[in-house]
Order: sequence, then structure tokens, then C-alpha cells
Amino acid sequence: MRAENNISENKKYSQSLKLMGNSFTITVVAHNEKTGNENISLAIEEIRRIEKLLTTYKEDSQTNLINENAGIRPVEVDLEVFNLIERSIGISKITQGAFDISYGSIDKSLWNFDRAMTKLPDVQTAKKMVHLIDYRKIILDRENTTVFLREKGMRIGFGGIGKGYAAEMAKQVLLKRGVQSGIINASGDLSVWGLQPDGRKWTIGVADPDSPNAAFSYMEISDKAVATSGNYEKYITIDGKKYSHTIDPKTGLPIRGIKSVTIIASNAEFADAMATPIAVMGIRAGLFLIDQIPDLYCIIIDESNKIYTSKNINLK
Repeated sequence: MRAENNISENKKYSQSLKLMGNSFTITVVAHNEKTGNENISLAIEEIRRIEKLLTTYKEDSQTNLINENAGIRPVEVDLEVFNLIERSIGISKITQGAFDISYGSIDKSLWNFDRAMTKLPDVQTAKKMVHLIDYRKIILDRENTTVFLREKGMRIGFGGIGKGYAAEMAKQVLLKRGVQSGIINASGDLSVWGLQPDGRKWTIGVADPDSPNAAFSYMEISDKAVATSGNYEKYITIDGKKYSHTIDPKTGLPIRGIKSVTIIASNAEFADAMATPIAVMGIRAGLFLIDQIPDLYCIIIDESNKIYTSKNINLK
């Protein structure tokens, strides 16, 4: 009888704050508030550590040193950064370049989603700028843990994978600490494990692209990660047409036809990294790829609000 009472004493404790330029909400299940808050602090500490490592906003960050030395020399980095870049290149390979961390060379002069844009950049200008986006020109030397960008002007950035990586690492820190249940919500990219205090799985809403604060569907999940890439977060409207902030690395122009892509995977880093390239690849090619990869699922909403899903997915 005693054990049952203990289960019901567990409660959810949450904290929301801005990290990595995004709003994060960390939820843990704990016996009391003190333990809950201590665990939340550990997760925050880990996310801040990763932010320092990956940011391009600090001049002395490893990412900036790699970028500053593009075309000049290899830069020695922490093994953790090296491995993340290596995994990023792996994702570029399976998505045939639709995911590419060297997108950093598309600078603000080409795309600025501050709504002040009134016309699209011309195709030629866009094309000229994307020639520097090429994951095959990121040269890794595992023996010396160095990273070298082969061409001057190349830049890498972790915007497409960093949030998911941070969520995954924060979850691992909490698991090691014995936290059996929680959610790391990195601005809609979620890493979920364990069960709610009442023993049920966590219920996750998939955002409705036309009103992002509402959900068009729900899933019950545990020990999974969910990431969504949608044109409702950042976009511009030109001549009455909505253009997504998702840029095709091959053309330098925004993708059309897809409102949102939601990925469900067992790892938050992988879910985050796959959401954007599936939108770039398009519905047919994207779903075909998803169906080839074990334990990876996808929901796509097109601009007519038609829903497409990968195999073996059940929506409520």
C-alpha cells in the first residue's frame, strides 16, 4: 500500500526561460519542489554549457573560430563539437544536402525575415550566394580533432540541430541523475521520457500551422522526441503569398507548398535535424526517406491543409 501512495505524491514541476535564443520549458516529475527545482537547474546548466560551445554570437566560440579560419587553416575543437559536426555531415549525406550546417554563408543581405522584405531576391543573386553551402567542403581530421572549411567565406551554424542536441543532452543529464520522467521543450522541439504522475503517457499536441497556439491533433508518447518545422514561426508575405523561412540550400530560395513538418524520433537531435530537410525535399521524397529509417515517423501538412503521414503512425 505504501508504494502506491508514493506514486501519487509525485508532481510535475516546470520552469520556462530563454536559452539559445529560444524559449525552453523544462518539466520534471519529482517527490517535492526542492528536488524538482534542483533537477531543473541541472538541465538549464547543461543547455547553457552547450549554448556557449555552439553559439555564433560570441567571438571566441569554437563555431566562430572555425568560420573565421575558413579557407585559411584547420581549427582544433572539443571532441563534442567535432562529433556533432560529423553527425551533421552524416545527415547531409542521407538527405542529399537538404540539411547542411554550412548554410551560414547565406547572410542577412539575402534573407531577412524581419517582415521588411518586399520582394524576393533574384534567382541569380541567390544562386551566387549558395555556392558556399557545401557540406562536402567541411574537412574533418579525427586524429587531431580539427575542422577546416575549405573555402573562404564559408560559415557553419547549428541552427538546424543545436536545439535538439541541447534537449537531448539535458535529458541525458537528468536520466543519469535518476529523474525518471520529464519533458525538455525547446521551442516546440520536445524530448519526452517516462510517464506522468498519474501513470499515463505524455500527451503532445501537433501545432495547427494556421493557428500555432492550437493543436490539430494529439499523440500520446513516451521516450520519444518530437520536432516541428513550420512556416508559421518565421515568414514573410510578398504579393499576398507566404514565404517560409526554410531555405532550400541548393537554390537559396524559400520552399513552397508545405506548411509544416513534424518528426517523431527516439532522439531529439535527430528529430530536430530531420524536420527542415524533409520540408526541403518535398512530400514524396521526404516520406520515402522517412520510411527507410527505423523508428522515424513524420507528419506533413501541405499548403491546402492536407495531411500526409509516414507508415505506422497513429494520430488522434
